[in-house]
Amino acid sequence: MDFSLWKCALSGHETYAPDEPELAARLHVTTPAGGTWRCLRCGDFVLGEPRGHGPADSAPEVPRGRLLRDRFIMRLLAAERLLRALVLILLGLGVLKLRGSQDRWKGKWEEEFPLIEQLADQIGWNPDHSKIVGWIDRAFSFTPKTLAWVAVALFAYAAIQIIEAVGLWLVKRWGEYFAVIATSIFLPLEIYELTEKVTVLRVGALVVNLAAVTWLLWSKRLFGLNGGARSYYAEHHTESLLTVERAAAAAEAPAPHRNS
Repeated sequence: MDFSLWKCALSGHETYAPDEPELAARLHVTTPAGGTWRCLRCGDFVLGEPRGHGPADSAPEVPRGRLLRDRFIMRLLAAERLLRALVLILLGLGVLKLRGSQDRWKGKWEEEFPLIEQLADQIGWNPDHSKIVGWIDRAFSFTPKTLAWVAVALFAYAAIQIIEAVGLWLVKRWGEYFAVIATSIFLPLEIYELTEKVTVLRVGALVVNLAAVTWLLWSKRLFGLNGGARSYYAEHHTESLLTVERAAAAAEAPAPHRNS
C-alpha cells in the first residue's frame, strides 16, 4: 500500500510555495492548464494554488514513505488503547453502581443465572468453571469500600490507556516513551495469567503488547536503541521532500568565483 497516496486521497495534497526562488523553481511547473505545485507528501504535481507559502524553514512537517506508514500504525495502536480505556471506564461505572445496591443486584443475578446455565449447556460452556462468574460472585461479598477502590483502580488504568492513546495519536516523542513504559509494566501480569490458563484473548493481548513494545523500541529508536534520538530526528529531517529538494538545489548552485 502506498500510504502517501492513500493519505492524499483522504485529506488532499500538501503543497507549499517556498520564498526561496531556486527551491520554488524545483517545486513548480507551468502547464497549459495552469501552474502546478509538487505535493510534499506523495511527490505528484498538483494543479492550482499551493496550500501554503513562506520561508522553507516555516513549511509544515509532512511525513511520507515509511514515516507515514509508522504514523498509521501508531494511530491503530492509539485506537486500540482508547477502546481498552472505554471498556475499563464502563467496568468502573458498573462497579460503582454495584457498590450502592449489592443486595438488589445479587438478587437479580441469582434470578437470571439459571437462564445463563441453560444457554451455557447449549454451547458447551460450564459457568461453574468460569473466572468471570467467580469474580461476579465474589464482587457481591465485597464491602462498599473495597468496591470503591476497585473502581478507582479501573479508572486509573483507563487514564493510563487514554494518555497512551493521546500521545500515540499525536505522534509525540513522550507518547512513544510513555506507551513503552506503561505497556511493559503490565507484561509480567499478562504472562502470569497465561501460566494459570491459556486463552485466545490472553494470548492475543500479550502478542499485541509485545509486538507494540518491540516495534516502538526499535523503529522509534527509544532509550538509545538503533541510533537513538539523534538518528530518529535525522531520519525525520532527511525524509522530508523539501529537504531533499533543498539539498539538490544547493548542489546545482554554481560555486562562487574566487578572485585571483
